[in-house]
Amino acid sequence: MAAKIPVTVITGFLGSGKTTLIRHLLQNNQGRRIAVLVNEFGELGIDGELLKSCQVCPEDEESSENENNENNIYELTNGCLCCTVQEEFLPTMQQLLKRRDKIDYILIETSGLALPKPLVKAFRWQEIRNAATVDAVITVVDCAAVAAGTFASNPEAVEAQRQADDSLEHETPLQELFEDQLACADLVILNKTDLVDNFSKAKVEELVKQELPRIVKIVESNQGKLDPSILLGFEAAVEDNLDSRPSHHDSEEEHEHDEEITSTHLIFDRSFDPERLQNQLQELVQQQDIYRIKGFVSVPNKAMRLVMQGVGNRFEKFYDRPWNTQEERQTKLVFIGRDLDASKIELALSR
Repeated sequence: MAAKIPVTVITGFLGSGKTTLIRHLLQNNQGRRIAVLVNEFGELGIDGELLKSCQVCPEDEESSENENNENNIYELTNGCLCCTVQEEFLPTMQQLLKRRDKIDYILIETSGLALPKPLVKAFRWQEIRNAATVDAVITVVDCAAVAAGTFASNPEAVEAQRQADDSLEHETPLQELFEDQLACADLVILNKTDLVDNFSKAKVEELVKQELPRIVKIVESNQGKLDPSILLGFEAAVEDNLDSRPSHHDSEEEHEHDEEITSTHLIFDRSFDPERLQNQLQELVQQQDIYRIKGFVSVPNKAMRLVMQGVGNRFEKFYDRPWNTQEERQTKLVFIGRDLDASKIELALSR
């Protein structure tokens, strides 16, 4: 029997830097044939598109069948994998496993609102367990956000979630989600350490250690720039030792999202001045409980596409690639938060 394909699950809260980590790994894959499953909370696949622009990934499904050791990106956008394992994850994994002789590793980027344990349990299913194993669960922590006393750099959003109804799944406080993501980890990455001083970084590391149920290695990262040897090759067979990874949701048979946490997206057939747009988005964060903003921006007189990402009031932006001649130069933005008012968001950005 052929060896099982190792699968690395990468989890972490919204905006912690999961996509950036994977993008760097793909660009430095050292000849490994890597397939990536990207789980987005919303219909517009920003993270998947961003990974495809890493210049080592095929642009379409047809090219993913080639023999050129390229990386392949698969997008799942119909809900967090912890809630849609059977409907979304299983069919995609079955398709991937048919190509197991052309794949060396599989990476799964979970939604920032997803719990890792329900996904790992799926690797016990007969349809998967004979062909794939969870090599490791990697939890990415936004060091700057945690140092600021939040998990999403947005105190208002955190407080709103703390006041949520505990009788509903995923309406538990962000603290519980943070703990569950850490409890399942084989490796913890303190990301965005360049944004904090040494004292704050030490405090975050101590907090993380308190939440870990066993000894787990913690590494620091800036922009997800880590050697692949640190991220791959754990051989942990996580699906076989879930009992050592406690979760707040272990006693629950099923698990659903808080219906008030929603995703909405806007598409504009126009360009924006980046600084003005960022200021408008920062104002919106103050007016609504927006956890995460991400998207692509068309900038006047620029031949390249601008990536804009926001976590709370903290934004970053960079140009990832030139606009293709066959694509429309549109501005596409995704918003994730609680009780979002899409019409007010659109109105604010149309001024």
